[in-house]
Amino acid sequence: MNEKAEASTKAARRRITLERTYRAPLKDVWELWTTKEGLESWWGPDGFRVEVHVIDLRPGGELRYDMIATGSEQIEFMKKAGMPIAQPAHATYVEVTPMTRLLYLHSTDFIPGIEPYDVQTLVELFPKGDSVRMLLSFDAMHDERWTTMAVQGWEMELGKLGKALAAG
Repeated sequence: MNEKAEASTKAARRRITLERTYRAPLKDVWELWTTKEGLESWWGPDGFRVEVHVIDLRPGGELRYDMIATGSEQIEFMKKAGMPIAQPAHATYVEVTPMTRLLYLHSTDFIPGIEPYDVQTLVELFPKGDSVRMLLSFDAMHDERWTTMAVQGWEMELGKLGKALAAG
């Protein structure tokens, strides 16, 4: 990576936090974050779906899945970016505190022309009555365009998480 790109990557590593409150049992929220069936029911922004291949929920354990474009706009974006329609993805769990916290490093190794790097993501769950407050914090991407797309993606995904919980 050249000096300018490296400096840009380091400067962009601020943290972004999104907050949601879901009217659902803590167990249901946890299961949607920690099981194959759960993740496949909501993970992936609009126009994408995921197929989970490995979920080893322990520190040092891996999450391996394919992110697959299904919407015509998303397929076109992937093609224009020189990316395959089905993209393998990999994360490593750093901390797993049942029903409370998930901390993982997501390998960002899929962007053409950008050296791979990790994005740290923290999920914190706070039960209160019949609801769960969730804080999702993650590293910014290597530049503002990709950071904006990451935030938009998470916003969509958290909406899908809410719908999955409501469908119960």
